[in-house]
Amino acid sequence: MSSETTRSPLVLAISWGHMDVEDLGVGKDFKLYPSGGRPWDWSETGTRHSPGVQPDDVLELLAHGATTVVLSRGMQLQLQVDPRTLRLLEERGVTVYVAETTEAVQIYNDLATSGTAVAGLFHSTC
Repeated sequence: MSSETTRSPLVLAISWGHMDVEDLGVGKDFKLYPSGGRPWDWSETGTRHSPGVQPDDVLELLAHGATTVVLSRGMQLQLQVDPRTLRLLEERGVTVYVAETTEAVQIYNDLATSGTAVAGLFHSTC
């Protein structure tokens, strides 16, 4: 497999409630990982703004080979990150970045472009 086919897809554009992702199209929230991604449906794991990103939200990212994870907190930093999620990632030796969504996209795209096995969870509203 070439590095191009395993590279994480780039976020081409981000604005309130709108993301355009390379090879995946347009949506609101996304799970992105090496070689792909999909829309992020919070109801799958019971994610809410508080306590935030759940451990189960990141397991799929790790299953796709991510060694670095970027977690966005929303455009207004309303999405929290459950401390259990950070513990899980730390226990697995995963590098983690937590940031406001536009900053998270920049970090993620820089890592993806550099060839890092990066994954991300992106929330494009509050």
